[in-house]
Amino acid sequence: MIVHMDETIRPARPDEADTILEIINAAAQRYKGAIPDDCWHEPYMSAGDLGEQMARGVVFSVVERDGEVVGVMGLQAVDDADLIRHAYVRPSAQGQGLGGRLLEHFKALSKPKLLIGTWAAATWAIGFYEAHGFALAPGERAQQLLKRYWRIPARQAEVSVVLERLRG
Repeated sequence: MIVHMDETIRPARPDEADTILEIINAAAQRYKGAIPDDCWHEPYMSAGDLGEQMARGVVFSVVERDGEVVGVMGLQAVDDADLIRHAYVRPSAQGQGLGGRLLEHFKALSKPKLLIGTWAAATWAIGFYEAHGFALAPGERAQQLLKRYWRIPARQAEVSVVLERLRG
């Protein structure tokens, strides 16, 4: 068992954009071959895309372990809801509870209506979110939520799902 004495969840700093991109793009490699080919691109997220997300109000937090940023997650307020956006852990640090700790951190800070969108083919991500108190929105409701709260291409919406925080 590896024990890490210094683990902190904190707001991302402006000078960490390259690190955030590195983690997102490394972890998103898992999508390659799982999501439709017409939805995959290299890099998965560009610096321009990250800047656009931040300009739209996505606020990132990071988990730093032993001085190294190993996970990222964004939160975006949209109307009466908060959206979890771009939740990724460095592949070498996955399976150690970091994503769960980031998610619990954001659950404590968010509005009662907390939503997560992901690829329908990302069954590992769906299972992760379900294990942390979220449930899949039924098909038509998911499409309504995607249209109301996300600004994504129609094709991406077709192959995406939405998870909602369970009450209680």
